[in-house]
Amino acid sequence: MKRTKIVDVLKSTDFGKEVCVKGWVRSHRGNKNVDFIALNDGSTIKNVQVVADPTKFDEELLKQVTTGACIGVTGTLVESQGAGQASEIQAKELIVYGLCDSTYPMQKKGQTFEYMRQHAHMRLRTNTFGAVMRIRHNMAMAIHTYFHEHGFYYFHTPLITASDCEGAGNMFQVTTKNLYDLKKDEQGKIIYDDDFFGEQTSLTVSGQLEGELGATALGAIYTFGPTFRAENSNTPRHLAEFWMVEPEVAFLDQEELMDLEEDFIKYCVKWALDNCKDDLAFLNQMIDKTLIQRLEGVLKETFVRLPYTEGINILQEAIKNGKKFEFPCNWGDDLASEHERYLVEEHFKKPVIMTDYPRAFKSFYMKQNPGLSGQSGDTGESGSIGYKGAVAPGPTMQGTDVLFPQIGEIIGGSVREESYDKLMAEIDRRQMDKTHLWWYIDTRRWGSCPHAGFGLGFERLILFVTGMQNIRDVIPFPRTPKSAEF
Repeated sequence: MKRTKIVDVLKSTDFGKEVCVKGWVRSHRGNKNVDFIALNDGSTIKNVQVVADPTKFDEELLKQVTTGACIGVTGTLVESQGAGQASEIQAKELIVYGLCDSTYPMQKKGQTFEYMRQHAHMRLRTNTFGAVMRIRHNMAMAIHTYFHEHGFYYFHTPLITASDCEGAGNMFQVTTKNLYDLKKDEQGKIIYDDDFFGEQTSLTVSGQLEGELGATALGAIYTFGPTFRAENSNTPRHLAEFWMVEPEVAFLDQEELMDLEEDFIKYCVKWALDNCKDDLAFLNQMIDKTLIQRLEGVLKETFVRLPYTEGINILQEAIKNGKKFEFPCNWGDDLASEHERYLVEEHFKKPVIMTDYPRAFKSFYMKQNPGLSGQSGDTGESGSIGYKGAVAPGPTMQGTDVLFPQIGEIIGGSVREESYDKLMAEIDRRQMDKTHLWWYIDTRRWGSCPHAGFGLGFERLILFVTGMQNIRDVIPFPRTPKSAEF
């Protein structure tokens, strides 16, 4: 008989119909008169209850139906006699596909998330991780649907690159060289001319630079794929392998970019509320009792648009009034998560788009704000116009980062510098190696145009939507320092 998914069985009111379900046993209890089997196949957070008359089944067969075992059941769909479910299945036939003994690590009892990370190959079968992974799927669908509906083209950028987009240098090298017999020059530097690509290459930290090439040809593109960063960061917010969503749009200014960021993320949140009701209800009950309220709040609020200079003023005023921060927050400091969350959760109590950051800690490709001289893009070292006419102590760039409650920065965006002369001056000022950027620089030489874009950390979006507290728990198999199992 053809299998029916449990999600469809639970929606059905065709009582008296014979159905076949297959899945994994969540629990099995009973007595000499009746057995109750909770069965789940991953299609829904909810289990279907299978009711079996022990007098009609072999005793040894029923003993094999343990937590974690994989079984198939054929029976009659009937109205449930118990509370908590509308329907159940009266079993007629039962087959055990896969036995599961008492060493199964996901027994029906409370497990810590740290324990489950040690068994990531099995944790996906639990209610919590099933809910998280279904929501992850739905967020991916929301992203593709949003950009498709808004005229963006899905653009595939390389995973192997010879350039460092962020200039941080924390990249995983890709090589076919014999690491035990490396050819070096007189200065002791490794020679790569005999390597597969003939030069030093790494796994990408971002598809943005290549994405800009797509935007200056197709008008509006987005990338959505894995990125890699070799940072030795053992925190609840960092992974070595993670997924990024990076749209790039030609002829977009700073205000329009902020409009895009806000509209996009609200679309994703609404998609979750509309399409993941059961999973969100479960996580709201078990993980974070304010989850649904917080998600709904994002849709109701207009995001605050806050220049960095004004944000620093707010933080320093909070310190004067007794607020304690672990890290400093003077003008010119890169804000820590605690500062971002204070602005979002305590001061404004709504999402914030922070703009116009100091040049010192932002990327070379960001568009510089006008300086005091009044000449467009002339920042020199004299500062730039900030919030409500206030003057920032130093030059700023047109960044547009979205800060969210519980998360801090969830989107990092900016207008890109389209001027060849200004881009080259910034590259020279930072003493960057142009060797692997020639193709990027060419876009400013030939038909340059105003453009902007942002990067959304996909796992950070999943953190927010699910209420989970550790980024390692929203990706199936986390890659972190000293951990590449599964």
